[in-house]
Formats: sequence, structure tokens, C-alpha cells
Amino acid sequence: MSSALETRNPLPLGQSDFRALRDEKCVYVDKTALMFELCRGCRKVFVSRPRRFGKSLLVSTFETLFKYGLRDFQGLAIEKLWTDKTYAVVRLDFSMVRDFSEPREFESNFNALLLNSFSRIGFHYEAQEHLGFLMAQLSTWFGTLPEKSLVLLIDEYDAPLTASLGNRALFDAACSVMRAFFQALEANGRCLRFCFMTGITRFRESSFRCELRQFEDLSLDPALSTLLGFTAEEVETYFGRYLREAAEVRNVGKDELLEKLREYYEGYSFDLSAAESDSSMRRGVFSPWPLLNFFLYPEQGFEHYWCETGGQPAVLKRLLAYHGCGKPAQFDAPHVLSMDQLGEAGISGEREVEALLFQAGYLTIREMRSNGFAVLGYPNREVAVSMAQLYAGELLKGKPIEGVGEPLISETMAAGTLDDVVRRFNQAVGAIDYLRYPIKDEAACRAYLQVLLIGAAMLPKVENHSALGRSDLEVDVGARRWVFEIKFARKSSDAQKCFEEAAKQISARRYGMTYSGKEILRAALVFSGQERRFAAWKSVVEEP
Repeated sequence: MSSALETRNPLPLGQSDFRALRDEKCVYVDKTALMFELCRGCRKVFVSRPRRFGKSLLVSTFETLFKYGLRDFQGLAIEKLWTDKTYAVVRLDFSMVRDFSEPREFESNFNALLLNSFSRIGFHYEAQEHLGFLMAQLSTWFGTLPEKSLVLLIDEYDAPLTASLGNRALFDAACSVMRAFFQALEANGRCLRFCFMTGITRFRESSFRCELRQFEDLSLDPALSTLLGFTAEEVETYFGRYLREAAEVRNVGKDELLEKLREYYEGYSFDLSAAESDSSMRRGVFSPWPLLNFFLYPEQGFEHYWCETGGQPAVLKRLLAYHGCGKPAQFDAPHVLSMDQLGEAGISGEREVEALLFQAGYLTIREMRSNGFAVLGYPNREVAVSMAQLYAGELLKGKPIEGVGEPLISETMAAGTLDDVVRRFNQAVGAIDYLRYPIKDEAACRAYLQVLLIGAAMLPKVENHSALGRSDLEVDVGARRWVFEIKFARKSSDAQKCFEEAAKQISARRYGMTYSGKEILRAALVFSGQERRFAAWKSVVEEP
């Protein structure tokens, strides 16, 4: 542990082979004490996490442990805990068979994966015998194995299903083939010493959901909430030198940089008990991929590393387009799901899609209510900005909101007048596909403006709380903080009345005036539904 601080050990970026990681002396965040608790007994376990969270490395670590014992675990916590023997280990990576265009192709590829993997430990397929099909022979062979003699590790079990979300026939065909394999496991579980399976989601609509229930789903078990991902304490302990070097490159203090990293890349919560506690104490874990990329390239700043590589944008866009959570006005609305809905995702309804977004890492648990429902929200700034950009793309349908040769909207807000800013707002609103996304009320106006500003690389706060109320929208740009109170007038003749109400409200409730450190610019804005633009605006200056 200390060597990671004193020497510049290589970052484990993209390294999912545990033995290679140890041979190369990469930084390794020691999770082996949690692993020991997970596999000390004979059990079948499922743990879901988003992509790029270290699932494959964890599977590789289990593989090394059960195959070779403590050979590669010198100096790690499990070295003082592990007393078990070695086992025959089969590791299956279902992402290897996720690309297929018709059912027979998937069945052929899946069977080939099984045959190749189990043949290495003694399984022999007799094509001409009366047992016939591979699954039947495999099931029979499982039954001949000694009790607790086999360790089975399944990585990315749902990869073929996620890849076929857009084609229900292929999705169902893949489910049918995989179901036979899981039935064979269920019928012959006595041969298993340990079975560990990872993936992103459990699909409510899969035909083998009953077979999956043979696995303990520990995805939200508080004891395993930090099994994957890094805590802030682990970042400081294992990546201390990288943190200090990055702080020097960014010309900030180490503590300030860590808080910035938390804002961008932390916030994933897989602990229901923590979600029930004081929100000020709830931090969650970092996604490893963007954090490691940042440490490798600190001069590039806080890029969207996970969102650029961790999701499946084509599938996500289809889901956003066809379901209620894809409405831009709902961008920042809380999502409330029951625990049953949270555990199994689907593709046919709004709540099922929200569960899929949670399991894929685009939403996380922000609060657990006493009635057993979970409130979901974006985990961090990286995800919020990336999602807003998807929503902005849906709003604009490819139209630019910033013309060639014009300054960026952020530049206008950082140095321009209120007139300049409102002109840019109207320019952005004018680019919206108004037939599909009309602005019919104040909430839609505020939400669309929020999405457009985030899409323009800012992060406004909506309904920011203060002692006297909640401002509609606040945004920091450079040395300024803009505070906007927005009203909606259905008719142009109502604009003046709405304008006076907005100006009075922002002044009486002193929105933004308790904040220090930036130049505060407060403005009342009125959007005219009839004219489809901001038709009235005025700066509100605090009177002495």
C-alpha cells in the first residue's frame, strides 16, 4: 500500500487481468477482504454494476485465487485470511458472443463458447450419442462431478441481451438459448464450490428470470457497496502521488482537486442503508475509468471519459426517444421506483427504462423513503452533462445553437450584458424543434433552458434553495453568478403583469444575495408562449 504512495506505480487503466496487473506492479486497490467474505461459503452470487466499473478485473481476481491460491496475493488482506485449496475453474465471458444478426448465429456462438470453456477441464461432447444436444450432455456431465469441485465465473452475462435491445426477436432468441444453460446449472448446483456472475442488469422480460433467482442478488448489499469503484479514502491512499501531481498540473490544492473529482466522477450509490442516512454524509464511490484517465491526462481537465466509452449511446437514445423519461422537460425531475422495479429492468415502459438507466449507471440512488421507494438522480456532473447533451440533441435535432463566428453562450454570459444574454437565449430557443417540444408552461421553459445551458458546457442549478425560497435558475460562469426568475405568459398581453411579479419576487426573496465570492447578476425574465421567445427582461438590483 505504501509503495503506491512513495513510487509511481503504473495505473491499472484498461488492465482486467489480475495476474498481469500484479506482475506489472500496477496500483491495486485492495478489495480482497470483501472478496473473502463473499466467497468463504458455497454460494451462487450475482452483482451488477455499470460498465467500466472493474467487474472483469474482479472476475479475474477470483479466477486467480481459486486456480492458484495465494500465489499472486502477497501483501494483500486476503493473504492472512485464505486457507482453502485450489479448484477447477471455468470463466465465461458472454460479451464474446454479443454480436449476432440472427438466432442460429447466437446459438452456434454460445454453444461454441461453452464447449471450448468446459472442454478444458474434462468435458467431452459426443455428437452422435443419444444425449444429443450440448446442453443435455453438459447437464449430465455436471451431475458426474464431485460435490463442491467446480468454480464457475460468468462475466457480462447480459451482454447479448443488452446488444439486442432494439430487436425483440433476437432478444427473445438469446434468452431462450441462455435459459437452457442456467437450467442445467440449477439442476446440478451441488457440484459448485462457488459461482459468481456479473452484468449490468436483470431484465424483467427475459424468459429465464426464474432461473436467475438461483443467484443471490447482492448488488445493493451494504456490505458490498464498495466492492467495485473507489471510495475517496481509497483514492487518497492508493493514488496519493497521482493526486498530488495532478493538483500541481491543475494549479490547485490537493483537497480542492479531490472535491472537484468528487463533483465530476463520484456519487454512485450501491448502499441502501447509506441512502437512508443524512444526505450530507452520503458520497458514494468513484467510477474507476474516468478517474484513472484523469490521473493519466490531468492537463486535459475533467473530460467525460465514462460516458464516451461506458454506455451504449444508440440504445440509450432509442430508450430516451420512446419513453417518458426521454422528455427534455423531465431532464432533472426525480425518478421514484419501488425496490422491485429497481431490481429488474425492462424495455416496454417508463419505469422499466428508468431501472435500466439506474443499472447502466446513468441514474443512482439519492434517497430511500420510508415506504420502500428509492429516489434516483444523476450520480455526478459528468453524467448530468452528458445526459443533458443527449437531451439537447433531441431538442435541437442537429441545429446549432451557436452560429459560426459568434462567441460561445458561456462567453456571452461571462462578459456580456443582460440584453446580450437574452438574445442568445432566444437564439437557442428558436433552434428547438418546436412542433415536437413546444414550451407550454414555466416548468418546460426552465427545463429546456437548463438543458440547453448544460449542453453549452455550463451546469445551472434549478430551484436553488435559500432561506426565503427557491430561485428558478442559477448558473456560475467565470467570475459571475447569474440568478434568473422565470415567468411564463400565454399571451403577450400578460407579459407585463408576469414581469412585475418576477421582479418583485426576486427582489423580495433576495435570491442569490447570500452568496459571496462572485459578481451576482439577478434578472427577471418572461417567456411569451404566443411569441415563442423571451419577450421581457430586466436586471434586478438590490436597493440599499
